[in-house]
Amino acid sequence: MDTTSLTGKELAAAINADTKQRAAALAGTGAAPRLALVVANDDPASAWYVKSLNRAAERNGIACENIELGVDATAADIRAKLVELSADPSVDAIMLQTPLPKGVGLDDVSPAIIAAKDVDGVSPLSLGLLATGLPGFPPATSEAVVELAKHHGVALSGKHVAVVGRSNVVGKPLAQLLLAENATVTVCHSRTTDLPGVTSAADVVVAAVGRAGLIKAEHVREGAVVIDVGTNEGEDGSITGDVDAAAVTGKAAALSPVPGGVGPVTTALLMRHVVQAAENAR
Repeated sequence: MDTTSLTGKELAAAINADTKQRAAALAGTGAAPRLALVVANDDPASAWYVKSLNRAAERNGIACENIELGVDATAADIRAKLVELSADPSVDAIMLQTPLPKGVGLDDVSPAIIAAKDVDGVSPLSLGLLATGLPGFPPATSEAVVELAKHHGVALSGKHVAVVGRSNVVGKPLAQLLLAENATVTVCHSRTTDLPGVTSAADVVVAAVGRAGLIKAEHVREGAVVIDVGTNEGEDGSITGDVDAAAVTGKAAALSPVPGGVGPVTTALLMRHVVQAAENAR
């Protein structure tokens, strides 16, 4: 069987083109969209991601400010900055980078981001809005999975989708987005009995656990669609997904590549969220 590659480059380009046009329209009124990136770590991967977001913002006509709080920042320090930014009318969107300093959990600080500026949907309020179907910003990675599937004509309505991973960042919000598309969703995790038996019964398998090569041929039925959210760094610095691509290729009808699949769509959607937040505030 030929396995179609569910690439994200074309979709990301289309989203960015729309975002850039909308950002230019806002800038024409004298108020370009403004994103605040709050960083409290010295993690190299986080630094690389912040730089990529800076570049994406610049390409799309979005003003982006990096706010470095340092690795010694306390939960109180981070909350205070997020409250300040939430109240600042010149800031349209806020993103809090992870990892956070030792002893500080995302749940300790994310409630300080108001939902109107929470463009990556990390706060409990944003997740609650998503779960209840009310307007808000979903986590961009979860949204990217759905948008990528729809872009490539992958049917979701009435289909059985197995999501491997139950994090608040991807797995749980993705389940809510898939339910909104009328999919039947099974969320799998480390305590799932007979993971291959569950996933191989699904029409679509989404891998989002952060374990390189976890999903193998035995986890996928013939002709299923596999979407890989994983980004794992190898010893040689290469990035690999949660799916053993070589093992699945030829059995799956379609597979998203890593890199080049969900990732570029995620970044594009984040930029779109920033512009939407700015439009909502005007």
